[in-house]
Amino acid sequence: MNKPQRNPDIVWRVEKRRQAEVMKALENGEDADDSGTVILLLSGMMHQLNLVGGLIWQQCDGEQTLSGIAEELAKEFSVETAEVEADVAEFVADLAERGWLING
Repeated sequence: MNKPQRNPDIVWRVEKRRQAEVMKALENGEDADDSGTVILLLSGMMHQLNLVGGLIWQQCDGEQTLSGIAEELAKEFSVETAEVEADVAEFVADLAERGWLING
């Protein structure tokens, strides 16, 4: 999946206030890995993505490549791109397997 795209059947929204709270908590060295920042509604079920998952999801617009997503994530967290590439690929593959992403 070179340019992942969100499944158009999924209704979603970014919980901006929650996302800002999680970013602040992380900056303060707190653990906020399990805090949902993006809500997905699919087949009457609600799913939450944590901060990193939500940031990846938002970039899955059918235009951005996996490498580009990894680069953006690396910039956001001030790490080397190589440190996040495998995680991004694994997460995208998991969402694709669920049918939440399609190949753009």
